Amino acid sequence: MRTTVRTWIAAVAASVALVLAGCAPQPGFDRADDPADRRIPSTDAFDPGFIVSDDAFYDATAMDEDEIQEFLESRNCRPVDLVPCLADHAEPVERVPAVGPRHCAAVDGGESVRASRIIADVAEACGISPRVLLVLLQKEQSLLTRPSARGYERATGYACPDDAECDARYFGFFNQVYRAAWQFRQYTAEPDRQYRIGTVDVGYHPDDACGASTVRIRNQATANLYNYTPYQPNEALLADPTSGDDCSAYGNLNFWRLWHRWFGDPQSERLPAYFPPCSRLVGGYTCPPVVPPVPDMDPRTGA
Repeated sequence: MRTTVRTWIAAVAASVALVLAGCAPQPGFDRADDPADRRIPSTDAFDPGFIVSDDAFYDATAMDEDEIQEFLESRNCRPVDLVPCLADHAEPVERVPAVGPRHCAAVDGGESVRASRIIADVAEACGISPRVLLVLLQKEQSLLTRPSARGYERATGYACPDDAECDARYFGFFNQVYRAAWQFRQYTAEPDRQYRIGTVDVGYHPDDACGASTVRIRNQATANLYNYTPYQPNEALLADPTSGDDCSAYGNLNFWRLWHRWFGDPQSERLPAYFPPCSRLVGGYTCPPVVPPVPDMDPRTGA
């Protein structure tokens, strides 16, 4: 069959469209990122009952403000709208008082607070790793690589249910970051919820017709992720994490994959001796009181 110039152009255009469609990243996961990012393991290693360790999830000291800023500057950021990249974003933040001894401490705020400081301050106040917040910002709105005005409004997906519109009262970058960390601390302080440590049914998709299967949730951090995003990846998504099918929900698999790419193994834990004191407070338990040391006994008097 003779190929005309017009037919050839149409064929090339169609081929490009197919390539772009095949390479389009799933929601929250941009494959064109920093070349220094770590290799992501096969989804065969994904354990729906243990997505991230408690130590990794609650390590508020994992990154300081300067390290967060450096990380944001290293991202391959391409804004969608006329908005800055997170490395350049700043906004006024009103002081937020402490919630209580089992919850988030106060956040001071300021007139023009950089995104890196917001993340660091909120992580410290609520006892949540800044890595959790960075991954959440990407998984929910691709905010580190493809920021948009809509993405800044709904930064962490807080108060954005699958079956209703987002609650605009919680829009705004600081508001979203703080509320997400507050919610994770709330799940931890009051863990008796639908998704808790133990054996529970977890669905594959907001559509109930997509089914569910039993998951043995092994730690509080994983329970927190399911309470925030109540779906596990189905077989189609695990077989092909770039596409899945109509019953695939990407959120928690993307959390696991992004953490691997940026920070290494999310399941790793330090030796217990290195855990920060009172970092988890599962069930709302307060820190144990400091017991004064017992003075040495005088062997002659027994006193």
